[in-house]
Amino acid sequence: MTETAHLWVFFGLVFGIVILPGMDMAFVLGSALVGGRRTGLAAVGGLMAGGVCHVAMGATGFAMVLKLFPAAFNVMLMAGALYVAWMGYGLWRTTEGLAIDGPQALRSPGATFRRAALTNLLNPKAYVFMLAVFPQFIRPSYGPIAVQALVLGAIITVTQALVYGTIVLLADGVRDWLRANPAASRGLARSVGVLLMLVAAFTVIEGWRLA
Repeated sequence: MTETAHLWVFFGLVFGIVILPGMDMAFVLGSALVGGRRTGLAAVGGLMAGGVCHVAMGATGFAMVLKLFPAAFNVMLMAGALYVAWMGYGLWRTTEGLAIDGPQALRSPGATFRRAALTNLLNPKAYVFMLAVFPQFIRPSYGPIAVQALVLGAIITVTQALVYGTIVLLADGVRDWLRANPAASRGLARSVGVLLMLVAAFTVIEGWRLA
């Protein structure tokens, strides 16, 4: 396989993983529905920053440490799942809907960025990817390892921007309708809450099985 061909294969794998519903996608969706386009894009930026950290950790061998010490992986797995489940529970029990015009909507983009980065860093799916997939696309014959890691990392970042950015634009488009329909806003908030809790449970089951 040529160098160009293996990069396209990597992109296909990354796109397939990013587009699957999960912790990151649910966080972006909720952020965009609550705070609008600016908040949603801040969430996307935080996820991209988290992705850069994953690539850096994978390239420096941190992922191998997690592989050698499964208990450390399981701790991160549980921490991430509990964090997402806690956010989901808060939305599920709400009586005010998504609070599009309320205090939650006033959360600063910086705070959203930090929460998104934390969500991504606690996402075990990313660590499984770095352990099982990322190393297969590092080839000594293709040049310096650091340069290859930068290229693969750029592919991950661009893919996240495209997929999650599209979700932000779509979610921002329905905010006016939700503002005019409080009952629908409450129903959607609870649905997103249930989705987050289900994602957390699925993450634990799948992550523990693959650990």
